[in-house]
Amino acid sequence: MIPVAEADEPASFDKNVRQKGLRAIAEMVGKEPAVRRRGGQPFRKIADREEDIPTDALPDYWVDALDDLMEKYNRVCAYSCFRIHPVTGASSVDHFAAKSRSWDRVYEWSNYRLCSSLLNARKSDFGDVLDPFEVGQGWFHLELLGFQVVPNPALPVTQNRAVQATIDRLRLNDFRRDRERDAERYWARDYSLRVLKEESPFVAYELYRQGRLNAGDQW
Repeated sequence: MIPVAEADEPASFDKNVRQKGLRAIAEMVGKEPAVRRRGGQPFRKIADREEDIPTDALPDYWVDALDDLMEKYNRVCAYSCFRIHPVTGASSVDHFAAKSRSWDRVYEWSNYRLCSSLLNARKSDFGDVLDPFEVGQGWFHLELLGFQVVPNPALPVTQNRAVQATIDRLRLNDFRRDRERDAERYWARDYSLRVLKEESPFVAYELYRQGRLNAGDQW
């Protein structure tokens, strides 16, 4: 993983996602929505408290934010650090704070991470994965023999364990052959440095950090 800077909320997000989602939640607990419905049938009441609404009952309005996430985060999965394509599954919206524990963040842009569907399923509702928005540069290292992701050995013990827990939970080393392939293509000059940054930004950064860029390439 590498640090991910939070992108600005799209102008359309409030209307297309937040307002619709919060209205649905209010209706499902029998409250008056802040933004009233102009048409269609309201959701029936199914719980007395917002936190008691089953997660599978929440309408997936967050899908409407997926195109914006893909554009603003350059189509790169926040967890695997690969450009999203079939190697890691289709694109999806990860709720960093799980829907099952944070009903008030289900329809919040700041809680969304662009993620491949495979990594989203692995993260699930577990709380031991580091937030890409809070990861520091260099917390995750790449060793260039087996292309495995490892914690930076200079990290304090607590951070080192958190990095390792993230690696284990997401099974990030399942992708070591894909990282090796990308590095080999770059070293063979089948990939330019620009393409490597687009396709595999973690690999690109680690080759730069370790002084393994091709001759003449500037970071």
